[in-house]
Amino acid sequence: MQARMAHPALSIPGAMQALQGLGAAVASTGLGKTLLELVNLRASQLNGCSVCVRMHAADLRKEGESDDRIDTVSAWRDTPYFTDAERAALELTEAVTLLPGRPDPVSDELWAEVNRHYTEQQVQGLLLSISGINVWNRLNAATRQVAVTPRRS
Repeated sequence: MQARMAHPALSIPGAMQALQGLGAAVASTGLGKTLLELVNLRASQLNGCSVCVRMHAADLRKEGESDDRIDTVSAWRDTPYFTDAERAALELTEAVTLLPGRPDPVSDELWAEVNRHYTEQQVQGLLLSISGINVWNRLNAATRQVAVTPRRS
């Protein structure tokens, strides 16, 4: 497989800085790196972005996450490995990522559950993070960016 073109975020002046700036803003909201990586992995799975699935699974492993948790993110509802707060974030990720065809993509019940676990600033951070990973996923999918296995040292 070969990419269709150079990655737009690397080619358009200021694009990478803008996307990285969004990530830096999210990091300031008090959300943990592991939670954000779980969100990134789940959205990337839904969007079929192999580059991001590989990268975020690897990042979770670097954070010390177990294979059980990483391997079952796509089936988080049916496993005992996630906290209630993580489950709320993963459900929000799915709702925001899969917007089409639903009259109320983020139900009042889901909104209340998310807000039960996170401060308003953290909910804002989750929404920005989910939106940001969806941008990356869509750019990678459209341009057919290729997931590569990093070299072992």
